[in-house]
Amino acid sequence: MLCVLAISGCKKYLDVKSDAKLVVPSTISDLQGILDDASSMNLVRTPSYGDNSADDYFLPKANYDAVSVNMQAVYKRQRREYRYANDWSVSYLPIYNANLCLEILDEIERTPLNGREWDNVKGSGLFFRSYYIYLMTVNYGLAYDPATSANDLGVVLRLNSDFNVPSQRSSVEDCLERAISDTQASLNFLPETPLNQLRPSKAAGYALLARIYLYMNDYVNATRYADECLRIRSQLMDFNNDSDIIGLDQNIPFRRFNKETIFYTEMYSGFGMLNTTRAKIDTNLYASYSVNDLRRRAYFRANGLYQQFKGSYSSSSTTFFSGFATDELYLIRAEGRAYMGNLSGAMEDLNLLLKSRWRNTVPYVPVGAANVRDALTRIRIERRKELLMRNLRWADIKRLNKDGENIVLRRNIEGQVFDLLPNDPFYALPLPDDIIQQTGMQQN
Repeated sequence: MLCVLAISGCKKYLDVKSDAKLVVPSTISDLQGILDDASSMNLVRTPSYGDNSADDYFLPKANYDAVSVNMQAVYKRQRREYRYANDWSVSYLPIYNANLCLEILDEIERTPLNGREWDNVKGSGLFFRSYYIYLMTVNYGLAYDPATSANDLGVVLRLNSDFNVPSQRSSVEDCLERAISDTQASLNFLPETPLNQLRPSKAAGYALLARIYLYMNDYVNATRYADECLRIRSQLMDFNNDSDIIGLDQNIPFRRFNKETIFYTEMYSGFGMLNTTRAKIDTNLYASYSVNDLRRRAYFRANGLYQQFKGSYSSSSTTFFSGFATDELYLIRAEGRAYMGNLSGAMEDLNLLLKSRWRNTVPYVPVGAANVRDALTRIRIERRKELLMRNLRWADIKRLNKDGENIVLRRNIEGQVFDLLPNDPFYALPLPDDIIQQTGMQQN
């Protein structure tokens, strides 16, 4: 009798689910809940290896000496061993979630009653998958080159949730084409503006397409989609007086989800090099801001002999915003217009942005350009000054070097110089060692 009672008790115990999270998602509401889980889809999630390898910051000797040998290798842009957790793992989780939701959604009939909710899940799944495919390709693939990208290694295109499918790297061209096609498809389903800025929208889709095409040096399409985005969302903060600015001289100057934010994500902080108490802003970059440019106060604060960054739209001193904001779209459109010879339109966009950042007690003198090259130079300088620490600089260096800018990245450590030359193979950042060992994938 005791054995029978024990077995019966065990069966009842096993019939109780140990965790509500083990419920298999089956409804549109379940799927939307997965995509609305910001901790898995948005927050501290986008890759940061590129920005850790870029040139907007440096480590003073004491800070360099204080970090591990592995981190010193990252700083010097050298290959080093690294394993889970990392950019690769944190960015593939949103792709997995997006694939799972898209697969389950295909089994749910779209009806007049559930149409809006069904569309939002469909569009959001496609957007999230394309967003992270693009970001991973920018980090782990070489810069786009129409002559070589069909063969250059990109990342793994996971298009379903079956983890038993072997991982194989696709080409850079295939990865970018998939990101574009998924994003374009998402536009058929997403609303123009989202319920909140953690959710994708048509505006975010247009912004993503503008960013991808700019990376590919396709200025016609970059301008086209930036224009579509700004048709929906075009507000800029006035740094002189704006309800979304807590205080220019505050350690956290901007409110989260401010009026410029189109879609909100944050950079992963696994490498730790960009920690604001450790990383100092390049001194030449800081010196390029006019004393009447209010970004000088909003973006930086003194820390010892140097400046540290504090101007993230994340409203945090430790986490960096990496999503889409209107200032980026104005700069994409300005660069595209300039490249195509529309100098007046390009300068109109640039001056609209810069005037919103200028001290209003001092007359603002509009920026002009003598020719296309002059306009591009001015816009690209301001792009770097406006968008630093947003996970954009690494991609910009790669595409600009393909356009002939000849940017050499240099680290000087006690007189020992480490240079990364334009188009070096290291611009396709090394994959995690455990991924290579477990899958047998080819390293760059």
